[in-house]
Amino acid sequence: LACGGELKNTFCLTKNHYAILSQHIGDLENLETLEMFHETLAHMKRFFRVEPEAVAYDLHPQYLSTRIALEQQGVRHIGVQHHHAHIASCMAENHLDGKVIGVALDGTGYGTDGNVWGGEVLIADYLGFERAAHFAYVRMPGGSLAILEPWRMAVSYLAQHFGREFTRLQIPFVGQLDRQRVDVLLRMMERGVNSPLTSSCGRLFDAVAALAGIRQKVTYEAQAAIELEMAIDDGDTDDLYPLELAAEGDGCVIETKPLFQTLAEDLRVGCPVGIISRRFHNGLAEIFVRLAVLLRQRTTLNRVCLSGGTFQNVYLLERLSARLESEGFEVFKHTEVPAGDGGLSLGQALVAAHRLRQL
Repeated sequence: LACGGELKNTFCLTKNHYAILSQHIGDLENLETLEMFHETLAHMKRFFRVEPEAVAYDLHPQYLSTRIALEQQGVRHIGVQHHHAHIASCMAENHLDGKVIGVALDGTGYGTDGNVWGGEVLIADYLGFERAAHFAYVRMPGGSLAILEPWRMAVSYLAQHFGREFTRLQIPFVGQLDRQRVDVLLRMMERGVNSPLTSSCGRLFDAVAALAGIRQKVTYEAQAAIELEMAIDDGDTDDLYPLELAAEGDGCVIETKPLFQTLAEDLRVGCPVGIISRRFHNGLAEIFVRLAVLLRQRTTLNRVCLSGGTFQNVYLLERLSARLESEGFEVFKHTEVPAGDGGLSLGQALVAAHRLRQL
């Protein structure tokens, strides 16, 4: 049994060489969906005559799906990192074995260092993974409140790259800020109070959307990112916002400072939102192509798996896929299992099954 994640939950049962995914259970945030999980699991165990011998779960200690897994008695418990599960899910759907380059982009996933991951490039197989690259960490002022209020992430990125002097930037976003609230946020981040570190691609989308004036607060998940994609100018130019790679141990960190410097200048001169959005998306695609080329030189791997909720962004998915293919990569995507957290349970099941074989 693989218990999936907290949001868009599904679970997965395996029997012999079959992986059986549940229907969409939903977000495990209330009693009704929790009861739905237990009722559906009991029904599927009866229907398929399965009694799990091992249970896989996400590493996030607060997820209800994790708690459900750890409450199971008389079974082996196998924790699977969130983004590793995403890449394993894509591999499983595409019947891949061996190592791949995995690009896992989403909003939130619990990292092995205790930080919030979400902009990850992995070298992975079913047994394990190496974190080859990720976005540089920034603070999430207010924790989960930063997900509901994208302006907070915009302030975080500006403060990271310009210091407190960002308040002098001649851009509309800064001019509309409540200085008292900004001062509170800056003190929170400087002291590390309720401001976890994140490498999330979703939070980067939020920051750019807020700076571009698209959305300061959201009423549903990923609203700012969706509206930023919808704003893309129809032009076919390849202009982009630059991102840089910095060495970190054996891997790389994706530095966003040049992106925000160029974006700030575009905002200062009144660049249209549609062009800003296109440049942002093009810059993202290009940095992951660069990383894939670097990793191929290092490892000889030529297969790239794209997974995570950010790849529900059609423009980014299609552009990155086309650019990777133009560089000679084999690109694998989701077509049957959700790219987002609805596909986590399949990946968890495959990782757990392979680890059990090693025991």
